[in-house]
Amino acid sequence: MPLLQIIVSILLPPLGVFLAKGIGTDFWINVVLTLLGYIPGIVHAIWVVAKAN
Repeated sequence: MPLLQIIVSILLPPLGVFLAKGIGTDFWINVVLTLLGYIPGIVHAIWVVAKAN
């Protein structure tokens, strides 16, 4: 599952965070970062997924 979450985090960063943590602070931070720039959203999503597992 972690590999699938990392792949999803690269394609759709908020979805990857949602799968790892649900809707919460990390999800909303990731949505904002993804809207500001795709790369910061990816970095944050991978960080959250790696920290959750």
